[in-house]
Amino acid sequence: MCGIAGEIRLDDDFADPRAVATMVDALAPRGPDGSGVLAQGRVAFGHRRLKIIDLSDKAAQPMADPALGLSIVFNGCIYNYPELRAELAAAGYHFFSDGDTEVVLKAFHKWGEACVTRFHGMFAFAIHDRDSGRVTLARDRFGIKPLYLAEGPGRLRFASTLPALLAAGEVDTQIDPGALHNYMSFHAVVPPPRTILRGVRKLPPATTRTIEPDGRTRDRLYWEPSYERRAEDGGLTADDWRDRVLAALRTAVRRRMVADVPVGVLLSGGVDSSVIVGLLAEEGQKDLMTFSIGFEEAHGEKGDEFVYSDLIAERFGTRHHKIFVPGDDMMTHLPEAIAAMSEPMVSYDNIGFYLLSREVSKHIKVVQSGQGADEVFGGYHWYPPLAHSNDVAADYARVFFDRSHARLAEHLSPQWLADRDDSFELVRDHLMRPNAATPVDRALRLDSHVMLVDDPVKRVDNMTMAWGLEARVPFLDHELVELAASIPPQFKLAHEGKGVLKEAARLVVPSEVIDRKKGYFPVPQLKYIQGPFLDMVRDALTSQAARERGLFRQSYLDALFESPAEHITPLRGSELWQVALLEMWLQTHDM
Repeated sequence: MCGIAGEIRLDDDFADPRAVATMVDALAPRGPDGSGVLAQGRVAFGHRRLKIIDLSDKAAQPMADPALGLSIVFNGCIYNYPELRAELAAAGYHFFSDGDTEVVLKAFHKWGEACVTRFHGMFAFAIHDRDSGRVTLARDRFGIKPLYLAEGPGRLRFASTLPALLAAGEVDTQIDPGALHNYMSFHAVVPPPRTILRGVRKLPPATTRTIEPDGRTRDRLYWEPSYERRAEDGGLTADDWRDRVLAALRTAVRRRMVADVPVGVLLSGGVDSSVIVGLLAEEGQKDLMTFSIGFEEAHGEKGDEFVYSDLIAERFGTRHHKIFVPGDDMMTHLPEAIAAMSEPMVSYDNIGFYLLSREVSKHIKVVQSGQGADEVFGGYHWYPPLAHSNDVAADYARVFFDRSHARLAEHLSPQWLADRDDSFELVRDHLMRPNAATPVDRALRLDSHVMLVDDPVKRVDNMTMAWGLEARVPFLDHELVELAASIPPQFKLAHEGKGVLKEAARLVVPSEVIDRKKGYFPVPQLKYIQGPFLDMVRDALTSQAARERGLFRQSYLDALFESPAEHITPLRGSELWQVALLEMWLQTHDM
């Protein structure tokens, strides 16, 4: 797990290693254990290293293999690298290190860009072929590892974070109106290739991009699972699906234990993280470290779920750590959490994950986390109403979108409003693509491959890597997801959502954590903004920078300031926090 950066010249000039070094410095929190820059004519790569696999300097990056004519910067972890290494060694390849980076390099030499289809893991990498001058970029199937891009005169830069690109300069920081529409309507989800800035784009998940020396590019989508039923599965019962899910989840959790350092678990006390702990205990893990976090109550809404995380920790004998964050401590560290965001992310979970990661990183370098289970197994409340939908796009937007295009026109200043309903068109087009059998399948596909990538997954990466902590997400094992996509929706929607997963979990964890009301990462003080938090957001939105930017109508802001608790989105988010977070992020990064 690391941070990567680079510059590719698309003309006859040399790449600028100083610009790459500046980006690498900005990536320091992602990789506190080492750094390096390698310049080869028109290409320069940079890397920050977090030592997880092969702790020696033999696995340092950027890594070059002169005999093969290839160099690489790699961020992530390939869980099946030992098996791939053995296969490559049998084919005649020789290795000078014991890590997964060199396996990626050799795999690329043998199989070309198709090597990514063999990888189990999370990754973003860039590989330079010395002889052809070609550079290949790649991103894992769910975009767990980020890859941001910025074009300039005669060159392309890339980095693991958007702020790293800004640090090197010469980036168009104007706001993209279409991305702003996504942020304000699609619950702060800005799908690739867009970011909130016109001058920064991101490589889509499950994509390889080949860049020729003259600047020509070719993208290849290498993974797109079907959300249809398979004829051979027609006779499977609920118990059959339960057993298949549990077996696949066991494999996914086991895969994510590959490391040369201990691996812990972020334990919320919900079904998803609890079953990970239970499966690791089944695997014989001793002295497993688990971590939970809680916040102060607000408006009578409880700020922790310690009762359930305590239950799981006691049941499986983990070395459990409970972190309680007072309100004043949260407010003190909010600016740091905002600075750690590669893009403005509205979920309250961000500050929770940021502060949790700070404490976890004092004990351990790698954790497993339960993100993705709701999207993959149908855990959200908006799926059951779609079961009989005759207009899935309209019905989905009604329950998920923060505001309609017409309503947005009342909130944004006219000069910032996109001239069409960009967010609805994007969602409609994705929902209506082929290879999804039912409206529920269409929504699950959208959430798993679009919303998940640029909300929960991005949040976990940004907040954990701010403290040099690697988070692994077994529910996004691609084979587990392929299995889940083939399951008829009624098995997923049973038991108020995630039915098939809950039935599998019953074979592992106590029923108390399964049958309770669904919980979320609670940070009630950011949902019901008052007191010093209200002062903070009002200061940001009435500052000179905000007034000059003029994103929002003053009448809308006045209504939010007057009664924050009355302006809650369909997904139970604060409209005031949403607009304030965007403005604070822009100010933090000096836009």
